[in-house]
Amino acid sequence: MAETKRVERPLSPFMIGPYYRPQMTSISSITTRITGNALIVTVLLTAWWLLAAATSPGYFDFVNAIATSWFGDLLYTLSAWAVWYHFLAGLRHLYFDAGHGLEIETAEKLGWACFIGATVLTVLTIIIVAVI
Repeated sequence: MAETKRVERPLSPFMIGPYYRPQMTSISSITTRITGNALIVTVLLTAWWLLAAATSPGYFDFVNAIATSWFGDLLYTLSAWAVWYHFLAGLRHLYFDAGHGLEIETAEKLGWACFIGATVLTVLTIIIVAVI
């Protein structure tokens, strides 16, 4: 029986690098998953903050110092971006589910719209929160 020569090739299109050129459609899909999972960190910090408020004033002061530190500010700012991105990506998927925007060029434009829109909406959110 003749031996077959095994061809070395990538196993998945997610092998970004030498085998797969990143595209806006794949990056936006991956970012949607990452933002959804990353928001769990903010939910945990907020739940910890609320539990500390119910526990004791000393413990609340400790957790509040973390939540209002530069780390907390950074986390909540990134979370605002993640919420806006995830929201816009959800709207994009509803549009896709209706059978619209499935052309590659349109899908790429919608991916860029999610990134740019999330950034603009995050900046507006920070401005509105700073004014209030």
